[in-house]
Amino acid sequence: MSLQVPNHPKKRVCSLYSDDELLDEDDPDFPPWQTERIVNLPESGSFSLPDSGRLSTPVKEDTSQLSSVIKMGWLDKNPPQGALYYQRRWVKLEVDYLRYFDNEKEVYSKGFISTAFITSVSSVGEVKFEVATKNRTFIFRAENEDERNEWLTELRNCTGGPKRPLTLISGSPLTPDYSGYLELRGLRSKLFTVVASDKVLLYKNAEDYNIGVGITFIDMNVGNVKDSDRRSFDLTTPYRIFSFIAESEQSREQWVQAMRNAIGEALSNSEVVEQIWTEPSNSFCADCGAPKPDWATINLCVVICKQCAGEHRGLGPSISKVRSLKMDKKIWTEELIQVFLKLGNKRVNSFWAANVPPSEALSPSSCSEDRRRFISNKYRQGKYRKYHALYGNQTELNNALCINVQCSDLLETLSLIFCGADVNCSTGMANCPSPESLASAHSQPLQAELIKHNLNTELPQLQTEPDMDLKYYPPPPCVSYEGYLFKTASMGRAVAERKMKEEFSRRWCMLNDGTFSYYEHDKSTNPNGTLKASEIVCLAVDAPEKHGYDFTFELYSESERIYLFGTDEPDSHKEWVKCIAKTFIPATAEPLLRLSFERIGRLKCKDGLNLQKSKVGWFALAGSTLHVYLENSKGEEIHLRKLNELSIQQDNEVLVLVEKGRTLYIEGERKLDFAGWCGAIQAAAGSGGDTLSQQQLTDTDIPIIVLSCIDYITQCGLTSEGIYRKSGVNSRVAALCDRFRRDARSLRLKEGEHQVDDVSNTLKRFFRELEEGLFTSEYAYSWLSITALQDENDKISEYKALLDRLPRVNKATLQALINHLYCVQRFSELNQMNLHNLAIVFGPTLFQTDGKDYTAGRAIEDLIQHYTLIFEVDEQQLDRQLKEIKAIIQMREGHPKFPKPGGNGHFICTVYLEELKDTAEQHVKIPGSMTAAELAYEVLDRRNIPVKDKDYWSCWEVCEEIERPLHYQERVLPILHSAGNESHLLIKKQPAMDAMINYLATKLDVSKNGMMKFREERSILGLGLPSGNFHDRYFILNVTSLRMYKDVRSHRPEREWVVKSLKIYLGIKKKLRPPTCWGLTVVCESKKQEKPERQQWYLCCETQSEMREWYATFLSIQNDGNLWSQDGVQQNRVSRALPDTRHGNVSLIPLRGSENEMRNSVAAFSQDALALLRDLR
Repeated sequence: MSLQVPNHPKKRVCSLYSDDELLDEDDPDFPPWQTERIVNLPESGSFSLPDSGRLSTPVKEDTSQLSSVIKMGWLDKNPPQGALYYQRRWVKLEVDYLRYFDNEKEVYSKGFISTAFITSVSSVGEVKFEVATKNRTFIFRAENEDERNEWLTELRNCTGGPKRPLTLISGSPLTPDYSGYLELRGLRSKLFTVVASDKVLLYKNAEDYNIGVGITFIDMNVGNVKDSDRRSFDLTTPYRIFSFIAESEQSREQWVQAMRNAIGEALSNSEVVEQIWTEPSNSFCADCGAPKPDWATINLCVVICKQCAGEHRGLGPSISKVRSLKMDKKIWTEELIQVFLKLGNKRVNSFWAANVPPSEALSPSSCSEDRRRFISNKYRQGKYRKYHALYGNQTELNNALCINVQCSDLLETLSLIFCGADVNCSTGMANCPSPESLASAHSQPLQAELIKHNLNTELPQLQTEPDMDLKYYPPPPCVSYEGYLFKTASMGRAVAERKMKEEFSRRWCMLNDGTFSYYEHDKSTNPNGTLKASEIVCLAVDAPEKHGYDFTFELYSESERIYLFGTDEPDSHKEWVKCIAKTFIPATAEPLLRLSFERIGRLKCKDGLNLQKSKVGWFALAGSTLHVYLENSKGEEIHLRKLNELSIQQDNEVLVLVEKGRTLYIEGERKLDFAGWCGAIQAAAGSGGDTLSQQQLTDTDIPIIVLSCIDYITQCGLTSEGIYRKSGVNSRVAALCDRFRRDARSLRLKEGEHQVDDVSNTLKRFFRELEEGLFTSEYAYSWLSITALQDENDKISEYKALLDRLPRVNKATLQALINHLYCVQRFSELNQMNLHNLAIVFGPTLFQTDGKDYTAGRAIEDLIQHYTLIFEVDEQQLDRQLKEIKAIIQMREGHPKFPKPGGNGHFICTVYLEELKDTAEQHVKIPGSMTAAELAYEVLDRRNIPVKDKDYWSCWEVCEEIERPLHYQERVLPILHSAGNESHLLIKKQPAMDAMINYLATKLDVSKNGMMKFREERSILGLGLPSGNFHDRYFILNVTSLRMYKDVRSHRPEREWVVKSLKIYLGIKKKLRPPTCWGLTVVCESKKQEKPERQQWYLCCETQSEMREWYATFLSIQNDGNLWSQDGVQQNRVSRALPDTRHGNVSLIPLRGSENEMRNSVAAFSQDALALLRDLR
């Protein structure tokens, strides 16, 4: 028999907690908080908030958190012990809490239950259901069974059902920022109060806090804290004032500070989403592609939009743990943010969405039903995922997971987990029993974070047959389309002239069963011509109105014929292009069909990893981006305006595209389509307009014209008096601007050939004529208005805010230019261009004003003066940059320590081959871009020394008894700047390189530890201060630091150094009397306050192999595992190839310039002499 709610009226109050909050062992007649007299105690036995705390002005209910409410409604709640009636409560279920209120208008609850502590939810007969925690049971009664069942379903989805473990999510009050007892004014009982993240939570006592049963919580995004008297303070919200009394004045200060920190936490939640969006693919929903998604699933590692988040929540937390990027900041630890940045939606979707058929793909406008179906298929069933090669083999999956968590490949770990690997499997190691602990032990916190969020994840359950091909989704069915088009006669040469309408004939065209046919008219039975899909090698979409018909496209065939078709209907044109492309593009390259391409087709190519064998690739040109799908590889994007080198070898029809660290050779099998591709790629790689983003760019998103001018002036013009103020010759400036506009990457500024004042005026003219301006027309006035502010700190804050609003290219360009101007004014004693003079020149130029007032100049002056603060520059790196510029100036002035500059701006240096003898001398011109590998092969070529496989020729820095092999990508010129008089460059083989590569290949973990003998020698400002003998020490080397301990049992390191700040030399000076001959000299230069400090210490190993292992580990960490070029000799010789050099069957000719310039043509763009000057962050 059920208890009915009495009909007699009942006085209702807004109580903090009432008699229905009793624990099972409490006495219902004498609750523990009634031991003291309480004013205005209502009949129910509860005590309420004092009337003085309630605001008299009615305030609407806060709806800011409604998006997190899963379900709400009226329920009857179980009575307090001894009472005979249920209590009517307004109940809200949220992701983290189940809360109940006196009525639906109340903001602060009578009580809440943390969903993390709910162990089971079950029906208990009639229309009641039971919510059980470890220590408490709550009974609710609904109006009918349907309502009861809805509550049961939502509660089970939210809590994970009865099997959910008793753990709390990150950011819960279990880890409070501050906690303790506070007295609420008007009530003599003290409440246990917790400040956690952006909330203040109230509990009856600490025991209730530990079992997750509370009274209410206050969201601090609407809170304000004010001091009252000695021990009191007020927490004010729009709905109520909470007046608290602390135990002491000191305690009050701590509480006030903790709550103010919580307010700051609540108001800074946009920080996380902005960090996540710095990975470009994360700024679009992983499921539907909607822009600016602000939700994520922390276990599936995808960033999603609000609409898709609602469908993800329907999957339940056992499949998708949905969290807000704006409201759930506490969950977003630095490790979790880094996981999302390292993976990114694009990489994660290469697993989750590897095989999505176009017909099932979502768009931002997709309906809820389509979203629900797609998201369920994608994550619950795993229908579109890329199956791991070990899928179905549980033992091998587990082994692979244990191996992979020891390295940094997060995508492989994700693939293993969601293809069946057990994240709780045994590793077989007592000290690291699980994959999570194994990752932590190997300094892989991101791997541990990924595993932590998938400990209880339900894996996709798509059933597959044993013989099912799990790699790719089946190709789409054959395409059919028909309609009238206008066609010219097929041609055997490129269409150079405009075709008038009279040259076209109307033809009925049909596309069916992979064959494109055209007929005289729609009644004809025999086609005038056919073209099979296998014969089509390229489809080119012409620009509108290129020919007599507004919309035309060209088909290129294997037989070297071009077929030109046209129509005046844009929709028909678009459909024909789409359908024809579908017929000849394979399923593996299907994503190319989603692009708005100008040209799509098949080409043969070679890349730097294998120059002996050509691959078949599918290419699509869209805007200035070339999209590529090669055989058995994933899709790639080549940003043509960011290429380091683009050239065509006419004899062998090879198009050479050089990116940073990679060269792609596109071969012309057929003259017609290859010529079309070359012309289209060259046009796309050039400047596309007068805005910054349409210029040819470097890989740092800075226009090449800007960097070329800055680099030239830095090397040749910093000592020129009146630089940027003096005018150049107008005709030469105009010619330079025109050449840069046509192809900036092909123009190399040279001293003697180009004048400093001409180059400086070219840079100024570029910015003055720039469409939209550097600061953009939208924000230019805002930049100027900041100059009126009086407070310098306010100015800097406003400038930084505007800087973040600039487009990416504008921001990078502005930073490079202001960095350059900052350096110019630092040498104003030589060039007479101080801060004010530069501002006068560049203010009107950059803001494109008439210069009648100094407002624009004042803005530029502020940017230069506060450069390090506004752009958040690393001052140590800036100091190194200034030192390098000073060294360049000294070299140009003929300082005896430095090599002499040659006529073309290169520096001449003496290099030795294998030994320091006069007969082994070589005088080599060193351009700023030359790498160690290029220098080595330059010397070898001069001596006609053949290089065999595994001949690890290197350039060594030799200083008396110690030596260091330069990394093959390391630039030579900075070494010359920093080297002392006793240092020399020596070209010789590196005999231990093969052994080091083999050693690193067998290592599962990049870190190393062990005992070595240690001695320190510190030199401050050039004064040597030796510090004793060699002592045994225990060292741990990981990806970030080298730590030294007194012995193996020590827990706190004696010293710690950042690995990448160290230079490691082989050998130790004999005068130090090292205990063994297998030693390393370690050098670290740092800057403490104003005194530069050079630390130098020595490490001795017991054996040669031990020293080699330590040295290999150092090099591997410092160079991110890239110890030696994977291309070996080929890559370094390709960029400097002589006319008769051949690689495979591709002949590589010099690209331009004199012989020495030809040898360095590719490298000069892929490596930059002044890269350090621009990589300031």
